Amino acid sequence: MAVYFDHPIDAPESSGAPSQLAWHPIAPVLAVASSSPTSGGTVDVYNQKGDFVDRCHVDRPSHPIVLHWHPIKPVLAVGWENGEVLLLSYPSGDQAILPSTHSVSCTLLQWSGFGSRLVTGDQNGVLAVWNIDAKGRLQGNHLVKHEYKKTLTCCIFKPATPGDDVAKLARASVSGDESALDKFGWNKAPLKIGPQEELTFYISTTHGTVYLVDEHGKSSELLSVEGAIKHLYYFDKRDVLAVVTETMVLSQYSLGPPGRTQELMKVKLSSKSRLISYVTWTDNGLLITTSNGDNMIRLWDLEREDNYVLCLDENVEFEKDESVNCVAYCAEKGILAAGTNCGHIAMWRMAVQSGKKKDNTIQWKLQTPTQVQGSVTQLEWSSSLNLLAANNHHTVLILSEHVMSAHFSQQVAAVQLSPAQLRITQFNPEVHLALQSDLHIRGICGTKDSIIVWNGKQITVYEISGTVLRNSGSFSCDSHVVAVHEENLYTVEPNRVQIRTPQGTVKQLLTFSKAEGNPTLLNVCQSYLVVGTDTAHIRVFDLSRRDAKAHSSAKNLAELIPNLGALSSVKCNANGSQVSILITRVNGKPDHKVYFYDVEMDTITHFDFFSGRPSSGFMPSEESERQQFEGTELSGRCPISHFWDESEPRLFVCETVPVASESSSYAPMDAVGKVDITIALCKCVLKSMEVLVFQVDVTVVTLFCTQEHGLLLHDCYLKPSGFQSLLAMDVPYCYFICKPGEQDPSCQPEAAATELQPSKGPSAPKIVSRRALRDFVGLENCEKTTRDAMLNFSFYLTIGDMDEAFKSIKLIKSTAVWENMARMCVKTRRLDVARVCLGNMGNPRAAKALKEAELEPEPEAKVAMLAIQLGMLEDAEKLYKSCQRYDLLNNFYQASGQWLKALETADTRDRIHLRTTYYNYAKYLESEGSKAQAVAFFEKSDSHRVEVPRMLQDDTPSLEIYVNKMRDKDIYKWWAQYLESQSDMDAALQYYELAQDYLSLVRVFCYTGNIQKASEIANDTGDRAASYHLARHYEGHDDIKQAVHFYTRAQAYNNAIRLCKENGLDDQLMNLALLSNPEDMMEAACYYEERGTNMDRAVALYHKAGYVSKALELAFATEQFSALQLIAEDLNEASDPSLLARCSDFFITHSQFEKAVELLVAAKKYHQALELCVNHNLAVTEELAERMTVSELKDMSEENRKELLERIADCCMRQGNYHLAAKKYTQAGNKLKAMRALLKSGDTEKIVFFANVSRQKELFILAANYLQSLDWRTDPEILKTIIGFYTKGRAPELLAGFYEACAQVEIDDYQNYEKALDALTEAYKCLSKAKDTSGKQQAKLTDMQHKIALIKKFVHVRRSYADNTEEAVRVCEALLEEPDLDPAVRVGDAFGFLVDHYCQQGQYQVAYRRLEELQKLLPSQNLRFYISPASLEALQREMGVILDHSEQKMNMKNDDDDDDEVVEELSESHS
Repeated sequence: MAVYFDHPIDAPESSGAPSQLAWHPIAPVLAVASSSPTSGGTVDVYNQKGDFVDRCHVDRPSHPIVLHWHPIKPVLAVGWENGEVLLLSYPSGDQAILPSTHSVSCTLLQWSGFGSRLVTGDQNGVLAVWNIDAKGRLQGNHLVKHEYKKTLTCCIFKPATPGDDVAKLARASVSGDESALDKFGWNKAPLKIGPQEELTFYISTTHGTVYLVDEHGKSSELLSVEGAIKHLYYFDKRDVLAVVTETMVLSQYSLGPPGRTQELMKVKLSSKSRLISYVTWTDNGLLITTSNGDNMIRLWDLEREDNYVLCLDENVEFEKDESVNCVAYCAEKGILAAGTNCGHIAMWRMAVQSGKKKDNTIQWKLQTPTQVQGSVTQLEWSSSLNLLAANNHHTVLILSEHVMSAHFSQQVAAVQLSPAQLRITQFNPEVHLALQSDLHIRGICGTKDSIIVWNGKQITVYEISGTVLRNSGSFSCDSHVVAVHEENLYTVEPNRVQIRTPQGTVKQLLTFSKAEGNPTLLNVCQSYLVVGTDTAHIRVFDLSRRDAKAHSSAKNLAELIPNLGALSSVKCNANGSQVSILITRVNGKPDHKVYFYDVEMDTITHFDFFSGRPSSGFMPSEESERQQFEGTELSGRCPISHFWDESEPRLFVCETVPVASESSSYAPMDAVGKVDITIALCKCVLKSMEVLVFQVDVTVVTLFCTQEHGLLLHDCYLKPSGFQSLLAMDVPYCYFICKPGEQDPSCQPEAAATELQPSKGPSAPKIVSRRALRDFVGLENCEKTTRDAMLNFSFYLTIGDMDEAFKSIKLIKSTAVWENMARMCVKTRRLDVARVCLGNMGNPRAAKALKEAELEPEPEAKVAMLAIQLGMLEDAEKLYKSCQRYDLLNNFYQASGQWLKALETADTRDRIHLRTTYYNYAKYLESEGSKAQAVAFFEKSDSHRVEVPRMLQDDTPSLEIYVNKMRDKDIYKWWAQYLESQSDMDAALQYYELAQDYLSLVRVFCYTGNIQKASEIANDTGDRAASYHLARHYEGHDDIKQAVHFYTRAQAYNNAIRLCKENGLDDQLMNLALLSNPEDMMEAACYYEERGTNMDRAVALYHKAGYVSKALELAFATEQFSALQLIAEDLNEASDPSLLARCSDFFITHSQFEKAVELLVAAKKYHQALELCVNHNLAVTEELAERMTVSELKDMSEENRKELLERIADCCMRQGNYHLAAKKYTQAGNKLKAMRALLKSGDTEKIVFFANVSRQKELFILAANYLQSLDWRTDPEILKTIIGFYTKGRAPELLAGFYEACAQVEIDDYQNYEKALDALTEAYKCLSKAKDTSGKQQAKLTDMQHKIALIKKFVHVRRSYADNTEEAVRVCEALLEEPDLDPAVRVGDAFGFLVDHYCQQGQYQVAYRRLEELQKLLPSQNLRFYISPASLEALQREMGVILDHSEQKMNMKNDDDDDDEVVEELSESHS
């Protein structure tokens, strides 16, 4: 709640009557245009205090018509009656006159959005556009000039367009948006950062035409209306142009492409007179109008297409015939101000309430009016500092907003109502006084005996004497803050606090050093004074003695609190041990914490209302509960005011408001006199600062603060809607300032102060109310002993010390006290304490309900039941919501009669009980007599088919109408039964037919004897129930054939079978039995068997019924082999083994061996099945083999199982199924036979795999031996595998033999003695490792060593031939003399070496002789195999002989690389 202090401007004497007002959009500077009939006109500029700026004075012989400030720069454009346009700079007073363009009165001035263009227009329709630089100076002549021939009335620029969002473009570029990335390119146009100024504007004339002037100055006609246009408005959200004419017609046009419009709406505005005198627009599309002599304001909401009126309320100090002259709207504050002819300035505050469907509703709340002199003809809001300028034709008043002051001490409350008026309330006893001061009050403080008011320049003291206020002293003092204790006043001045008498005499000085700063904050509680300075120091003084003594030294809070900017408010408790502090941070924003300075311990703690947690203090045992309580009510908030209890030093209270983020803030409050929260409440800005919404979600939080336990949460609740702000706390009450004209409906009459004013009677509105603390509801008038006991109980309960808590109340016998403590248990959630309280209350019903609620798993649900029993329904509702037990919440709403909430909860949160809720609500409506509504909810609950006929059974006409309207089969059936009970058979048949109840139709037709119709219905519909009823009817009348027929249609086959057996209908019996269940089939089969006829039917029925053994016995007994064949096909392992054996013998007899084998396997006679397969050469498939494989040892011993598997494998081996044989040998554990089976299969891959898996020496050797049979010479992998298997099989002698074979291959096939030497060497190594068991190993080693020596010599001969030819030839000749040279070195290779040598030396005779010797030794060999073709050709040519080429040519390998690879692989694998 705020008041406005008015002060007139300091206008020079030469100024005439003010005619125009204009505030600068940014700076608090006011321009005033005045006119005088004799001296012409003047324009003056004033600051926010109304002081005249000498340099900014302009006077002309003509009158000023239009004023308009530059949107950014301090430049004022003034249009005069003679057409002159002047630019006036503030504060320099520089003047710039625009070049002469207008010859008649200027009618409009309009700046563009950023002030780069100025548009001027006159009565002749001449329009000019001027270019203005960034400093607000004129640039040359006009840019554009148009002549429209009609008076120009309005001009508006299009709003600025938003620029490029750089952050959004950057994110899009990173995510791969090429178009966004292109905007950052160097060759592209620069990014448009921030709003972009629009230079397009619209011009209107008195002829009703609107023109569009684009950014290039080109003009075009846009639209035309009837009558002169008085106002234009551009609604940028919808791109709509609104036009208001002097004939009060409002039109809206949608703006399309340039030059195109479409009319959306045209409406006639209503007013008391024919002309609208004043029109204003809000930024969110709200049109506000008023007319001469009208006492109301009309509002037109263009966005919501709604309209409403605001009236002057006679009950709020307005006169009966008072009318509105002018209006002004402040978008930043959401306040609409209206000036009246009686000197009142009425104000309405806009509040936006969110609806359930996210639609906002606008409400206007009338504030206390401000009174000024004269008739207010013009109002203008300043954009800053909460300033309002008012013109009353004689002078201009500047109204500055001031938060109303209030104070409470010693049961005396004083609240400011207007700039000079106070309302004083004394409690105990209740006395209510009014004070009219001569000062504009800026602060209040008081005691039970006196009230002190001040305005920053003067202090006045009023003495309270009964119901009279007496001025006991007044003195001048430049102190902006004052405190009082007993007979002493405390004022501040630089670096000291003055202690004065009520007459102003200084008694004592409390000095502060320069480092401690200047005192700015004072607060007194009991006998302690706390002082806060501008350097964030605090000091506490003891006032209990004659002179004030320091209770603590100066403390620099900046050393303890990080980011501290300045102190906002300081308060001390009743014993001076704790000081609570609110601060603003370095960035100028209020802190979300309340700080507590412990004077004795010299420590500081805090409670952070944004996180909802203190720095310390919650008991660990209740941590989880506290966290939940904090999360729902305390977190995300800021403190705005704080107080200590007047007598209890542990109890602290504060107000908090919600904030959106940790960086959000609110307007801070001073501790002294600034408790009005309408300014301090957090403001929610909607739709780009269009309107301010004042939150009502203000919480009051009480805490216990002690040295031992820190900060402990005591209570937290929402401030009642009828209260304006918290004023003070004095146990057992919290005191609140009431909103004007409102009060808290929940306050008890005895707890609220009834305002009395001796001078005006008892009807004055209440201004202060008090609300009992949670612990003292019902105990407001208790004695001090009980009050102290309750405080101690609450404190000990909060810290969890139950022993001390009960000790503090053990002497209390009052039921009201115990009930109040039980209520406390709801807040603290201490059910153990609640049980004790309920016991002392003697409330067994509540105790039983609490015990039953203990079955609920959620603690909140248990506490909610306690709250219900104590009548705390709001708390119960919150608790159910917090634990999300919406089923219990639904039941709670139903039990408390809140059916709309119950239905909403069931629909959104408790869908599983939605139909139940509908049903219960329908029953409730039925009990209330609202049957029509009950029908609707019975239908929603899907119980209308039963409940509605029951409810309307006494109102037969209504019931019949409902039945015909619903067209529901169940309801038709119910109504037909009712008609049948009334013997109205024809109508009953009609409704049975509508209900498609064929049973009832057949039943009624049978009853009436119309059997033919009943048969038609049963046959046509096939309804089983109808057919059954009709069959019973035929059976009762001995019509067996029809009875059997309809029993069959009803699928009552047992009844049909019964009739067939009784009446010998054997042919039909078989078909019916096959359609029926196994029991009926069994009975029919027994029937056939007993009669001894149709035994094949008996066998088939036994088989079909599942009695296979019985069917087989009967088939064997009656020798029905065809039936036996069918039965045997259904036999499986689950059948009787003896039956399987009999059937197998049957199939063997009839040479169906495959079927017999399957049955023998099913009978688990595996050996017989195998014998049958062998004898009759039946293939053992893998499926059959698996069936014969016994998996469970209980069916066969392990030894027999292995024997069976080996027999299966042997059978597979005989049939050539080697893979299956290997599998079965493996399952039998005989891996050797399994390997042999695989060897027979020739599957190399599986042989290698099996050998590696089995890892047995014998298997490795077998696999290696097998692999030697393959082409290992050309496949290195096989060669490598052979060597590996011999190695793993630990068979060095076999490996040596393999190496020796490799060496011989190298000699015979490739003549590669080097690789052969390597292979023999490896063979020698392996053989030397083998164990000699036969004694032949040494001889083998000697022979192999001799071969190695010979090969080495031959290899040496080849290698040394190039270096020492003679020695190589000599050694080769010596080798030929060796008796056992071959097979170590082939003789042909030695002779070939010599022949090649002699040919190269040209000794062809010697070479030919050696060739002849070779032919004698090897007459059958091809010489070309040993001797090179070049040597042979040379011999033929030189010796003239023809060598025989008829020998078989050997294929020589040309790829030496492959040979090398084989031997190298051999060497590597061995190593």
